[in-house]
Order: sequence, then C-alpha cells, then structure tokens
Amino acid sequence: MWNQIKTVLLLGTLSGVLLGIGALIGGKTGLTVMLVFAVLMNFGMFFFSHKLVLAMYHAKPADKKVHSHLFTMVQELASKMDLPMPAIYIVPIATPNAFATGPTQKKAIVACTEGILGLLSHEELKGVLAHELGHIKNRDMLVTTIAATIATVISYVAAMARFSALFGSRDNDSGNLLGLIVLGILSPIIALVLQLAISRSREYLADETGARVLKNGVPLATALTKLEHGVRAHPLRGGNPTTSSLFIVNPFTTEGFVSLFSTHPSTKNRVEKLTKMKFSSQSIK
Repeated sequence: MWNQIKTVLLLGTLSGVLLGIGALIGGKTGLTVMLVFAVLMNFGMFFFSHKLVLAMYHAKPADKKVHSHLFTMVQELASKMDLPMPAIYIVPIATPNAFATGPTQKKAIVACTEGILGLLSHEELKGVLAHELGHIKNRDMLVTTIAATIATVISYVAAMARFSALFGSRDNDSGNLLGLIVLGILSPIIALVLQLAISRSREYLADETGARVLKNGVPLATALTKLEHGVRAHPLRGGNPTTSSLFIVNPFTTEGFVSLFSTHPSTKNRVEKLTKMKFSSQSIK
C-alpha cells in the first residue's frame, strides 16, 4: 500500500497544512500554488517514501543464510503470484508485524519485524507474507496515492468554498453563505473518512489475495489474532502513529465511531471473512 510508506492520513494532513499556509500567504493564488505543490508532493512520496520508512524503523536487508526460510517462502509465493522477487528487510523491533512497500512491483520490499519471526508458525508466517505480496500484486501504493491526491483536490475545493464564504461578494444571500461554510467544513472530513475507507478495503483485498494464493484463509486468520495480542503485549515504541496503515496489524486500537478513522478493519471482521472463504483450484495470476 504503500500504503504505505507514509500513510494516507499523513499525506492528507500534510496537504491540508500546505493548503492552509498557501491561503494565509497568498489567498486564492496561494491556494492554487499549494495545490500544485501538494499533488507533486503526494506523487513524490509515492516514489521515495519507502526509503524514508525503512530508515525510520532502522530496517536492514535480510541475510540469506540467517533467514533462508524467509527467502524460500517469499520466492515461492512471488512465483505463484507472478511477481518479481521483492527485496526482504528485517526490522529490529520486538513488536510482531510486517509490511510491504515500494513504488512498483519490480522495486517492491517486504519487511518483517524480529518479533513476528519468533511468534508465528511456518504456515502463519506464510499467510502474512502472502498478504503482503497481495498488496504488491494489487498495486496498493499507487491506489492510495491516487486517493490521497483526490482528497487533496477536495480539500482545495473546500478551502476555496470557505474563502468565498468569508471574502466573496456581499451580495450572496445568507443561505448561499451558510452552504459554502458547511461545504468548506464537512468536505475535508468526508474526504478523510472515504480515504481511510479505501485503506481498509485494500486490507480486506490483500487478505483475500493472500488467502486465495494459499487456498486457505485459516493460517492468516490465526496469524492476525496472534499479532493483535502480540502488539498489545509489545506495543510499538518510538514509531510514528501516522505510519500505522503500513503494518498488517494496526498498533493502535480503534473501536466504535472512532473506527471510521481507522486505517485497518477490525481483526475480528478480518478473521471472520478469512475463515468463511471458499477456494477453487484455480491459481491467482
């Protein structure tokens, strides 16, 4: 995904800040300049953010001798999914988790924490790796970048609406002014909710893709349950919450209404979907 090397939430927040600065400095002209810059920034993150996140979590290339089983599993899965062999990295933290990143399928990266390697069984780890390769297969980093760019445009329109309501012609009636103000306030919130809904849908899709390539959703389902418990026992420390959408399990718990602003579906829902899945003999291509 990348999702994710910088999360959709981070991109949207940064874009909003840029637009706000542009409005303060240059009015409508400043907004337009910041819009163009925000779009360029989002696609710049698409190409370079994987390097930032690897550095942020001190990830190092995996040793083929030490982690030979990891290379074997990833190579097998990549072959089944008709993908180039991704680079494999190890993140030196106890929190059990994993993520995939990279701007293209040819430059993809799969990273596992030390914690996940010691927690999961062989089949469970294979389920997690299949999920991460599913993100690569589905080109989720491109999808989330496009979503972030669309949200930026919506934020731009909302900012223009607020600007028109506050500084536009005084001939507008109060109803029009109220409508512009409501549009300016609610549109960015709606855009964010939709953005995060896209992120959650990509998680479901990666679950399904990984389970189908293995023709079994149970290993990933049991892995997700273990990972959720493992994250609670060994929470991510020193990490940036804006990167939560990067990982297979969200380090931060969100329930009820707040789940609208979560980058991940609930583990319970994911497990239920995986255990109910039926599979044919046809492989994924």
